[in-house]
Amino acid sequence: MELQKQDYHVDRPLMNQEQLEELGRWDLTPRTYPWRTWLKCSHARARALLIQHLPVLGWLPRYPVRDWLLGDLLSGLSVAIMQLPQGLAYALLAGLPPVFGLYSSFYPVFIYFLFGTSRHISVGTFAVMSVMVGSVTESLAPDEKFLLDSNSTVNETARDVTRVQLASTLSVLVGLFQVGLGLVHFGFVVTYLSEPLVRSYTTAASVQVFVSQLKYVFGLQLSSHSGPLSLIYIVLEVCWKLPQSVIGTVITAFVAGVVLVMVKLLNDKLQRYLPLPIPGELLTLIGATGISYGVGLKKRFGVDVVGNIPAGLVSPEAPNPQLFVKLVGNAFAIAVVGFAIAISLGKIFALRHGYRVDSNQELVALGLSNLIGGIFRCFPVSCSMSRSLVQESTGGNTQVAGAVSSLFILLIILKLGELFQDLPRAVLAATIIVNLKGMLMQFADICSLWKTNRVDLLIWLVTFVATILLNLDLGLAVALAFSLLLVVVRTQLPHYSVLGQVSDTDIYRDVAEYSDAREVPGVKIFRSSATIYFANAELYSDTLKQRCGVDVDHLISRKKKLLKKQEMKLKRLQKHKSPQEQAVSSQDNSVSINVNTNLEDTKSNDVESSKTKAMPENELEEIVASGQEDAKAIAVPTLKALGLPQPDFHSLILDLGALSFVDTVCIKNLKNIFRDFREIEVDVYIAACHSPVVTQLEAGQFFDASITKRHLFVSVHDAVTFALQHSKSGPISPILATKL
Repeated sequence: MELQKQDYHVDRPLMNQEQLEELGRWDLTPRTYPWRTWLKCSHARARALLIQHLPVLGWLPRYPVRDWLLGDLLSGLSVAIMQLPQGLAYALLAGLPPVFGLYSSFYPVFIYFLFGTSRHISVGTFAVMSVMVGSVTESLAPDEKFLLDSNSTVNETARDVTRVQLASTLSVLVGLFQVGLGLVHFGFVVTYLSEPLVRSYTTAASVQVFVSQLKYVFGLQLSSHSGPLSLIYIVLEVCWKLPQSVIGTVITAFVAGVVLVMVKLLNDKLQRYLPLPIPGELLTLIGATGISYGVGLKKRFGVDVVGNIPAGLVSPEAPNPQLFVKLVGNAFAIAVVGFAIAISLGKIFALRHGYRVDSNQELVALGLSNLIGGIFRCFPVSCSMSRSLVQESTGGNTQVAGAVSSLFILLIILKLGELFQDLPRAVLAATIIVNLKGMLMQFADICSLWKTNRVDLLIWLVTFVATILLNLDLGLAVALAFSLLLVVVRTQLPHYSVLGQVSDTDIYRDVAEYSDAREVPGVKIFRSSATIYFANAELYSDTLKQRCGVDVDHLISRKKKLLKKQEMKLKRLQKHKSPQEQAVSSQDNSVSINVNTNLEDTKSNDVESSKTKAMPENELEEIVASGQEDAKAIAVPTLKALGLPQPDFHSLILDLGALSFVDTVCIKNLKNIFRDFREIEVDVYIAACHSPVVTQLEAGQFFDASITKRHLFVSVHDAVTFALQHSKSGPISPILATKL
């Protein structure tokens, strides 16, 4: 629909920064001290702090039982049905006995129920977190350290004890990092993990997960690999030992995978008609366990099974502080990745359902889940996308669903866990691989980013390659460093443009992009698309001088040489005078050479420059000899008087509307621009500067006797109008009442 053509008029006086501050009564915002409110103590503040750090006390008393309880019960049961097989499978992914996956599906979930602010995310075991934990446990406790003396058999009991201690200590350390960062309100750290980086990282982690499960799919005994290129070594070893595969294990994994895929496809087809999705994973685990027990897959076909699953809970155990030094780097990486996944999902659901998620409290809640869970021998957890979607789609409204699922897992730990002792590990591996579908589908980002943003595509590719080659911890560090470096590089290479006025408007756009935009005669308007700071200040100045079409530095150098030459000639002429002439001339005022010009003497200089011509050397003697009146005519030599080329513009306007902050280098650079262009008789103005930037300029002592707030204008059009009215060619007054 086209807008109706109407005439709009804007009529207001020309305004600079000084006039704007006087008119708007601008004043600095009084400084506030947050710590004063932090130290206040009252009943209301104590209650607010308690609810802030223990959110369950805020929403549980107002919980609408009739409206939400049934949905939360069904949702919790559905999530628990998924949590059981995933907990068993992801424990293997972390290099731990399967029962510890059940522990990690109980304690952290219940802790998050008390401290979390998201209503819909499902906290617990997650593939990416598990593979990061597995890389730590397998590198610090490889199978080679637990070989029995008599043969090459691995002492699995001693190995599992060591790995459990490593994983639980790692969980405590991850929790300490997350709680500490949350208490100091460091939740914004996740903003440095861009969406392409997180998606690429999880995609690379899913490839790591897929490769790590190949040994269970083919029934192979592989060497432990850790560090850079470990994934490549594992793939090569799997290919080398592929002829040694156990046929029964391969068939078991294949059949389980086919069944899981068919059930997922059936759920997608019948999603509208089913109140709850078909629990394909649970049914597959139960069926595989029954078949394994009845047929005897371990004895007859050599299929490896889960083994002993002890009933009941384990006693809490303090972490080993001696392992902190070895685990601190991996713990920080796991803490950041786990929080990034949780907060991204939490914000998605919060926007969808109209509530707010506190990122700092989420850090604390996730940290307490890992901290307390580590004391009860859990490994680090985060939230699962698949379980979170099920929790939302099946009617879950609050974390009561999470509490229900954790209680169901507790029942399995206490009574039903030992029934899964004959479950083949190949079935758990097939469950993990099938659940990787969502993350592996993120490879489609390459095509979409190629069309939309190739810089983000570069971040995606670098993150993926670094994570695959350097492993998860180093890969994340490289990806984050590259992403931040790319931001710095992009601010160092902004888009610079010379602006022109769009006809019959007060709008100024890049003359290279808009064919109808014309440069204002005698005025250069320069704009940068990024803020000016120490990394790009010199480039800004160089590009400005280049776009103006004047070799400013060379022109200033020639001017100084000519002035110095004239001064030397004057001194030589003074030496040849008679003593009487020197006495007379000493009583007069000496000839001064003023290079800089300001706004007040611009008109007088212009009159002189219009009347004065380049003087040959022989005329200089006549002027000096003619007395004081003639000497005043050359008191301020101009470019024209010196015989130098003049710029084709008299005013330069710097559009600083893109600036968000300034530093000392920027302030110094702007002062140099004012100084250099005044040397070549060009007035400089600043336009569209925001109030915080003006405050920073004032604090940085940018303003002085030669640069005042009268050089700052509220808009480019105001600056152009002022420049034209005070130009050398006389007052030119464009219409401020602009027809749009």
